[in-house]
Amino acid sequence: MGTDAQRVICWRGRSVRFAYLEEGDAELIHRWQSDPVIAHEAGFLPRALSACRERIERDIDNQSRDDFLVLLEDSTPIGHIALIEQEYVDGWGEVCLVLDPAWRGQGYGTDAVDALVDFALGELPLYRVEAFTHLTNAAALGALAKSGFVQEGVRRGACVHRGSRHDLAALSLLRPEWEALTRPRAWDHG
Repeated sequence: MGTDAQRVICWRGRSVRFAYLEEGDAELIHRWQSDPVIAHEAGFLPRALSACRERIERDIDNQSRDDFLVLLEDSTPIGHIALIEQEYVDGWGEVCLVLDPAWRGQGYGTDAVDALVDFALGELPLYRVEAFTHLTNAAALGALAKSGFVQEGVRRGACVHRGSRHDLAALSLLRPEWEALTRPRAWDHG
């Protein structure tokens, strides 16, 4: 895996660090996406490791997305976060986060989302960041709310998983809302 201490840290949160996703991270990403809880919450379909590798290789060159491995200060990988579907003309992008279940409930998800939002709205010319998750994904809904996201509505029947249709919560954070937040920004964490 590409998760050794030699990773170049390209962005920081309060308690997490970001390194660009590398092809060697495929096994780790595949393991997380194969977890039944994560697969249900994020709506992943089971894929072969080779398909995960191919997707990472393809996405590395995709200019409309930025994928990061979420690391602790000691370089322990705890998740994958991405800003996808970046649309610079209209100024929006979508946040996606997968956090290893062993590291949930400790504030790392919120910290990772905060750091990615700071990247999206503080470094890129975006005005709006959005996120979608199952209405039953309390952990994601909580992390997004703590980061300032507002639920705009519901995308009814927008996701099929385990043979059933699921509604997705649609959330967003606009630049003026982000600017009004009083928390430290990613660049304040040194």
